[in-house]
Amino acid sequence: MNITPQAYKEMTDKASPRSNTVANTSYAFVIGGGICVIGQLILSAFQNMGFSLENAGTWTSVILVCTSALLTGLGWYERIAKHAGAGTLVPITGFANSVSSSAVEAQSEGLILGVGTKIFSIAGPVILYGCTAAFLYGLVYYIVSLF
Repeated sequence: MNITPQAYKEMTDKASPRSNTVANTSYAFVIGGGICVIGQLILSAFQNMGFSLENAGTWTSVILVCTSALLTGLGWYERIAKHAGAGTLVPITGFANSVSSSAVEAQSEGLILGVGTKIFSIAGPVILYGCTAAFLYGLVYYIVSLF
């Protein structure tokens, strides 16, 4: 069977569901913004309790990561992402979700060969290239600051 690119495009257009871009973008904006507002509220609460900005930021990050991991483990993060789409990819919670979801999927294979080996299958490249980029940026900054 020889399918032309035009025929293939027509077949995929018929099979693909139509998406409401305005609604999807709105949901992503509201949910992503809501996650950021929650983070800001947590940060402000810690600062009001007398924490320095650095310590308040650290605790805010810890709380957001743990909450995201917990929601992923309970299967709730996926339900939120179904409606919010890219809004749930707010960097810190989205990263925690990617690590946690790999662990949850590999759970049936055991702790060592399942969770232990696959937990960083998605996050590993991010960590590797993030550390490499940070090193290179730091090196460039150091060299530039010499002059």
